[in-house]
Amino acid sequence: MNAKSDTEGHQERATSVGDAARPRWRFVLAGTTTATACLLVLIAILAPNQLGRLTPYAFVRIPIEALLGTALLLVLPARPRRVVAVLAGALLGLLLVLKIVDVGFFMVLARPFDPILDWTFLRAGTDFLTESYGRAAAIAAVVAAVLLVLVVLVLVTLAVLRVARIVVAHERTATRTVAVLTLAWAACAVLGAHIVPGVPIAADTVASAAHDRAVQVRAGLRDHEVFAAQTADDAFRDTPADRLLTGLRGKDVVVSFVESYGRVAVEDPELAPRVDALLDAGTGRLRAAGFASRSAFLTSPTAGGGSWLAHATLLSGVWADNQQRYNDLVRGDRTTLNGAFRRAGWRTVMMMPALTQDWPEAGFFASDQIYGADDVGYRGPKFSFAPMPDQYTLSAFERLERSRTDRPPLMAEIPLVSSHAPWTPVPEMVDWDDVGDGSVFAPMASTADAEDTESRETSRVRADYRHSIEYSLNSLISYVETYGDDNLVLVFLGDHQPSPLVTGEGASRDVPITIVARDPAVLDRISDWGWQDGLNPDPKAPVWPMDTFRDRFLRAF
Repeated sequence: MNAKSDTEGHQERATSVGDAARPRWRFVLAGTTTATACLLVLIAILAPNQLGRLTPYAFVRIPIEALLGTALLLVLPARPRRVVAVLAGALLGLLLVLKIVDVGFFMVLARPFDPILDWTFLRAGTDFLTESYGRAAAIAAVVAAVLLVLVVLVLVTLAVLRVARIVVAHERTATRTVAVLTLAWAACAVLGAHIVPGVPIAADTVASAAHDRAVQVRAGLRDHEVFAAQTADDAFRDTPADRLLTGLRGKDVVVSFVESYGRVAVEDPELAPRVDALLDAGTGRLRAAGFASRSAFLTSPTAGGGSWLAHATLLSGVWADNQQRYNDLVRGDRTTLNGAFRRAGWRTVMMMPALTQDWPEAGFFASDQIYGADDVGYRGPKFSFAPMPDQYTLSAFERLERSRTDRPPLMAEIPLVSSHAPWTPVPEMVDWDDVGDGSVFAPMASTADAEDTESRETSRVRADYRHSIEYSLNSLISYVETYGDDNLVLVFLGDHQPSPLVTGEGASRDVPITIVARDPAVLDRISDWGWQDGLNPDPKAPVWPMDTFRDRFLRAF
């Protein structure tokens, strides 16, 4: 036995003697603290970034990063070792914070957080909380989030420091353990051993996460140039006004986005029966009123939220799937559908029921008139996120714009937001003559309070979602029945699928789209699209990327 081994043995025996001399409660406390520190480090390393993958199997693995980190701590002198432990703890704490944020993004937007492109969604999240639950709740949520980040960073750093001290105090045992587990890791990696499918025993989660983030950051930094090249190619920028939209001359064209109206609403076994029945009945109701319709699907650039990205994509004809692209787009001069109609002589209008603050990018959408939440005379209650019911939004559009006789043809963009999360409470339809200033809806809001989606059972959330979609669709169908004429053309579609809480994991980003018109010449123009008859597209209906709609629409008409 050499001198170093004698020293190590002496240190471990001294530690054992010291442990025996301590009171039992201190020994238990020290052991519990050490076990907690080790568990926290393993959680930071091995925890998945999706709630559906958070199973016990995820933690019964051998993390190579823990073995390499332990080996490094064993060979470093005291001062550098402490510095490395602090840096490693901060890095693991940051990794755990990003995983927690990813879990939230996957739950709402069905994708991970992008550290370059997604900061705007944090503001959007606070706006949603403010509109749905009040300013106090939003502030409390922000404070809680900041505290959580700080607590995680501090606790993980302290945990790594604690583990480092234990490793050094038991150097011989730690060295042997690292050697054995490294051999086991290598064997499992070579053999491809898995506990369950998709969960390898030989884990390299930190390295994989670092690689994925690096790829994500590099793509985000390059996206400016990629997107600039895409937006530069605008087939309709120089089209003369007298050649634009000649097939729709004299028509009032309404493009309505139905919040969260996704493929799940018309195909999910639990949700679809009632929604399909409403759409099929709506097809019959509109046919009785002289209207025909065609339907298909579009693939949205977003899911679970980010409605403005879908709006911009459809109207501009370019794929705006992140905030950076959106910002670049609205600072440019690309022709939107709104702009094309305006150039061709239509009066362009935007009914924006959820617009409650300044909107600097409004000019990009080339609208002659924008009606925000405070501009339509609504005196009724809010319904959670929605400042007003969809029926009132459509009634206000009819009163303020379509009922006027001294006007050119209209092109209107109308987002309907009653089907926005949290999907409760939902108003009920009233007679259109009774809508008035919206006070008729007061009893409906007073009978139910908004509940956050996390406090409800999944089945209840899905049922509330379905109810809200039924209400929004029924508002549109009833509007066409009541106010539709030979010159009305309605295009309505979903902006994105609802959150994975409703769709489940791995859902597509497809949304239904429908064109309704009484004049048969309108639908004749799109006869070669292959869209299906009626309001309700079946699973075999065509699916287009949402950014292709603008060009196909402008070419058809």
